Amino acid sequence: MFKKIIINKLTAQKETGLYRKPIEIESREGKFLLIEGRKVLNFASNDYLGLSVSEKLRQKVSRNFLKYNTSSSSSRLVSGNYSVINQAEKEYARFFGYDDALFFPSGYQANIGILSALFEKGDLLIFDKHMHASSVKGMLLSSADFHGYNHNSMSHLCKWLEKTSGKNPAVLTESLFSMDGDFLDVQGFKALKKRFDFFSIVDEAHAFGAVGTNGRGIARDVADISIGTFGKAFGLFGAFVLMPAGFKEYFFNFSSPLIYTTALPEAHAASAIDLLEIISQCEKQRKHLSKISSLTKESLVCEGFCVKGAAHILAIVIGDESRAMEISRKLLEEDIFVLPARYPTVPLHKAILRIGMTALHTEGDVKKLVSSLKEVTGKFEKADR
Repeated sequence: MFKKIIINKLTAQKETGLYRKPIEIESREGKFLLIEGRKVLNFASNDYLGLSVSEKLRQKVSRNFLKYNTSSSSSRLVSGNYSVINQAEKEYARFFGYDDALFFPSGYQANIGILSALFEKGDLLIFDKHMHASSVKGMLLSSADFHGYNHNSMSHLCKWLEKTSGKNPAVLTESLFSMDGDFLDVQGFKALKKRFDFFSIVDEAHAFGAVGTNGRGIARDVADISIGTFGKAFGLFGAFVLMPAGFKEYFFNFSSPLIYTTALPEAHAASAIDLLEIISQCEKQRKHLSKISSLTKESLVCEGFCVKGAAHILAIVIGDESRAMEISRKLLEEDIFVLPARYPTVPLHKAILRIGMTALHTEGDVKKLVSSLKEVTGKFEKADR
């Protein structure tokens, strides 16, 4: 009976164009992936600065793993609270301008660990409707009441704040949205924070390292707590949470995902410290990333594509899930790797092709992407006629 339920659900996924089966990657060479022996140009990566394939970083990480043990072999609260981890967290707090920091094994775990511990039944959260799934899961685990406001709409957020001012709500948002690719209206958000004095949590996972002075993101003036990740522009793995004084002690006592998981190894913390110096020296990569991303969007728009995004994340609006999948498949035949985002990642029948730009991409890569997209989608239009 149970097996039949599974089969039926998978069949329904396939029929609605929502079936997911990851393509096996043989290896990665810079901006290319090796798939079935073919070099494919990758536009589906969050390695925004290209650091994960940096020889300089690889050497530093290798030395750290030779120096330290391969695992912490314990949670932070048992025997995994190593001095180098605490040192790294202090340096991250100092670099980003916060009182303290805390490392987590992943961004997903960071969001559920922070939100489920901070809030409880009776609390009220107001969140941008396009927040990451991990934040939504964290809110659900907290048992707090929550309301979504229209994406990046400060006027709609204001209405919710006026309606709930007596309940002392907290507000959750992102600084650079993972699917839409647009920036938080920082000035509008700042004005509302000044007026209503709410507590704010801002996920800067896609901004840290890639935008802002020395890669410090854009939301320090408005974020009481910020969530960052090592797995995107930093080219490593794991995540970090930046916070006011006293919160780290609180999470050590009340964050279940932190208390009951093995700590990241010492070598990771040492590598994270090395990364701060590298990130500070990546201004050339950040400028190129901004320039090449703008060129990509302009080129796509000129060819008639509907494109959202203000930085290195671009969303080509497709709509139909099956069509988005088919376009992605046809692009792969042209040695272009672009994946669709479909429900529940985005709303139903609002499928997109998500383009992840990196500092490794060139103008020639952009021309190949745009021409291939034009050719593939042109075939669809002819077929529709």
